[in-house]
Amino acid sequence: MSFIKPIAAPDLTGTDIRVDIPDDFRLHSGQKLEQTDVVARLYGPADGRMVVAAGGISAGRILFAKEDSTDAAPGWWEGVAGPAEALDLNQFRVLSIEFAPRLPASQVYTITTHDQARLVKLILDHLKVERVFAFIGASYGAMIGLAFAELYGDYIERVCCISAAHRAHPMATAMRGLQRRLLQFGLDNGREQEGISLARQLAMTTYRSEAEFGERFDGPAPDLAGDNYTVCGYLRARGDAYVSNANRWISMSDSLDRHRVDPAKISARVFLAAVPTDRLVPYSDMKAFAEALSDSVFIDFPSLYGHDAFLKEIRLVSDIVRTSLV
Repeated sequence: MSFIKPIAAPDLTGTDIRVDIPDDFRLHSGQKLEQTDVVARLYGPADGRMVVAAGGISAGRILFAKEDSTDAAPGWWEGVAGPAEALDLNQFRVLSIEFAPRLPASQVYTITTHDQARLVKLILDHLKVERVFAFIGASYGAMIGLAFAELYGDYIERVCCISAAHRAHPMATAMRGLQRRLLQFGLDNGREQEGISLARQLAMTTYRSEAEFGERFDGPAPDLAGDNYTVCGYLRARGDAYVSNANRWISMSDSLDRHRVDPAKISARVFLAAVPTDRLVPYSDMKAFAEALSDSVFIDFPSLYGHDAFLKEIRLVSDIVRTSLV
């Protein structure tokens, strides 16, 4: 008599993974993180091909949340990741990561995308993953994916890189530098939350395109100087609602601007999705990066939403992710 071994159902809720950071682990800056472990969430079947997923600096480990989940908020990539979605949690073993430093950060850290990649490798080694099939990232998460591919070339097969290039563009650094000064001004004057709100408002002007703002906010002037124009009301509402920690934001923002990889050191196949209206990652930079890589697939990603397209254009992003996993 033969027996068929039952196949374990894929984990669609996700299991949190905590891995201790070795005591001798140091950032490239020489700093030691105050947190003693790194956290991620693992989804999908145990025998599925491993995919790492990471989003923008505000994204966390909750990638997909079932309706009956105890998570307080939905996942950051609902509609792209999930059962039978482009990043199919019935098929792939998916690791969704939390970035360092953890909230609330008591100090500013000089941390690079390569540091983040090394922390991801700690988790994968703990899980005894022999090889990563794909690293799917958008914005900051894509930068980490590229750094990971540069550091661990023999360990990863492909990278899906949405709205990130080999470097931070100087104009993006200029805008983020202003945000960091607003955050520091708020800290120095005991008005941290006001500094966070102002920095977020400035950031929102870079996340979206001129075309979208032109369509949505071309309203009449207010009665008096100093009152809110339509667009200013929108920005203030978004800024005041944003909850963060100034030290962590300064750390993450600076990390974006330190990002730089050498295309010649990346052997994985890289799928690059570029948004022509992106104000933070110019289309021309991504095109030049694609041409410098040894194995790349360039994907035009037209959208009204600029850099935020990876959060807004669920159908188009799903097509990009699906293409990168075939």
